[in-house]
Amino acid sequence: MTPAGPALSFVIPLYNSAETIGAVVRDIAALTVEGGHEIVLVNDGSRDGTADLCRGLVRTAGVPVTYVEHARNFGEHNAVLTGWRHARGAYVVNLDDDGQNPPAEALRLWQTAKTQGWDVVFGHYADKRHAWWRNLGSWFTNRMTDWALDKPPGFYLSSFRCVSSFVTRRVAEHTGPYPYLDGLILQVTQRIGSIEVRHAERQAGASGYTLRRLVRLWLSAWVNFSVLPLRLATLLGLALAGGGLLGFGWVVWLRLTDQGPTFGWGSLMAALLVFSGTQLVMLGLIGEYIGRMFIAVNQRPQAIVREVVSSARPD
Repeated sequence: MTPAGPALSFVIPLYNSAETIGAVVRDIAALTVEGGHEIVLVNDGSRDGTADLCRGLVRTAGVPVTYVEHARNFGEHNAVLTGWRHARGAYVVNLDDDGQNPPAEALRLWQTAKTQGWDVVFGHYADKRHAWWRNLGSWFTNRMTDWALDKPPGFYLSSFRCVSSFVTRRVAEHTGPYPYLDGLILQVTQRIGSIEVRHAERQAGASGYTLRRLVRLWLSAWVNFSVLPLRLATLLGLALAGGGLLGFGWVVWLRLTDQGPTFGWGSLMAALLVFSGTQLVMLGLIGEYIGRMFIAVNQRPQAIVREVVSSARPD
């Protein structure tokens, strides 16, 4: 290990990970990394025995381990940013706590980043071992980011990534309460690549990722890094207004030519519901932007660190 720090840091956000994180840390510790490696574990408000287990891993892992504990659950991307602030490696690999990202594949990401001179290398999967609804959500998120973010169309963004310390330092300067890592990364660099990696079966337990978390991720991807939703809302409003004017002209023409049908309460209420519903959707979208601005202005914390325990350097 060089005085400046190890060659590679593994940053792992944790949430109720007591059943899986021990095996993941053992697999990482067994790797041979030229220049040395370390592990940064960020406990994001777990309610099981994750904290005690990680404190034990700091003492017994066999490689430098830094354990960071959040005061409560703030979210995966917030936890990764906390980990980046404590990582000392020239490159940082993010991987999940469930063993589905094999550490040997992380080395391939790192080696590709070094040899190709890329700031970021994403891992994409030929065969994902997630539930169907989560795979669908990931696909939808990537299609959304094709429109909202400045990235090559169809380029797959995943949470299994290797990032240079140059990028992690710049991204970690972000203090907003709703971070979206891929959006922040693409604001810093376009030297990005991707390789196919293996996706393993989950070792134990159940995923903590829910549909609600996926929706929050979609909102962060769109609302935090693009005004495209507002532009779409404007176009939708213009289209509906134009359709309404055409319909009004058609009704007037039918009335003047005595061809008009008998319009009843049902058709009137249907039209009213369509237009009113569209207006409420657009108002809700605008409100989402304003609400996030309000929360940011009031300095809602991105994360609060309760404790840091490290074998890599004095506490």
